[in-house]
Amino acid sequence: MKIDRIETFLLHAAPPGHGGWASRNWLFVKVYTDEGLTGLGEASGWPRVVETAIQDLTPLLIGEDPQHIERLWQKMMCAIMGHGMTGIVGAGAMTGIEMALWDIKGKALGVPVWSLFGGKMRDRVRIYAHAHTRERARTLVDEGYTAIKTGGIKNCVETVAAIRDEVGAEVDLMVDVHGPPWLTTRDAIALGQALEEFDLLFYEDPVAPENVEGIARVSAAVNLPIAAGERHATMWGVRELIEREIVDVIQPDTGRAGGLLQMKKMAAMAEAHYITMAPHDGSLGPVAEMAAVHLMATLPNFLILEHLADDVPQRYEVMTGQPVIADSHIIVPDTPGLGIDIVEEAIARYPSTGNVSMPEDTYDYSYVYARHARSQWLSGQQTPPPKYRPGHVF
Repeated sequence: MKIDRIETFLLHAAPPGHGGWASRNWLFVKVYTDEGLTGLGEASGWPRVVETAIQDLTPLLIGEDPQHIERLWQKMMCAIMGHGMTGIVGAGAMTGIEMALWDIKGKALGVPVWSLFGGKMRDRVRIYAHAHTRERARTLVDEGYTAIKTGGIKNCVETVAAIRDEVGAEVDLMVDVHGPPWLTTRDAIALGQALEEFDLLFYEDPVAPENVEGIARVSAAVNLPIAAGERHATMWGVRELIEREIVDVIQPDTGRAGGLLQMKKMAAMAEAHYITMAPHDGSLGPVAEMAAVHLMATLPNFLILEHLADDVPQRYEVMTGQPVIADSHIIVPDTPGLGIDIVEEAIARYPSTGNVSMPEDTYDYSYVYARHARSQWLSGQQTPPPKYRPGHVF
């Protein structure tokens, strides 16, 4: 069996008119073989750019046997090393292709992808959803969700307090600060300490991901499990976080981590340090989510998987083999490969638009984001009026 072509499918995954941070682009990859088998993958990490990277890598793979996945991954890695350290664009391109190769291999052998990674530890994978108001949290709990994440910096403590009051102690809560470069380490510590009373499942990305020493300082000062890793690529990207035991939860993104086997290696490294795995899924489409379900079913140190409940219509139109959700879990499928396919005509209805922008109109374009009236930030008092620049609290 040989690879004979690779195609990409890019779409705009947001309501019409939404762009920048209010939108996503999804990039699906289909690998074709001369025996008629095809495999699906998904690539993230700036999808519109990653698509070009996949097209650049494609000639290296034509004529290759798709079953030798590790060898082909190493071939791609060596091919792009001359461009510098492999960040999320290179890793995203390799991820989409590698994921599709596992899908092909599972179909060729007549087994699910989870069978290729050591078999199942569990028959269902626990998931969490997102809420930023107590009303949304109540709706999710009533739908059966047992874990909820909220986030951002503005009025974070008040939001968490309201949600905890609404859902009670039985529901796991998480907070994602999103690691903005303008949040200082000391402020991240202050926020984390203010959140300690709510018994979070984890406190995510308290400072910028490049600031490893800052994450270490937060970890030492805050009595909450610390989670990070979604913006890192390959096992080398998360090595220091794991080996120094800075984090309690590692969060690779299934679309840009470097591939399913890279994530399996990350999980093994983490397991040796008693660290759990909770993959990021906030910007991904349904193909990567199903790939994550297969892999998470096999990991002894899996914690929980991010899930976008009630997502944009595209999610439910562009893929067949939608996940079966019950009681805050996705049921692990038993169909060969990933057990899914894409609907190309549905994808064509959502042509890609831009996927970059400033986070908001009042942002002052400086690397360090000045904060006016700092004493009001953590207390939840009134913030300055929107016309004030810089200083609007994001």
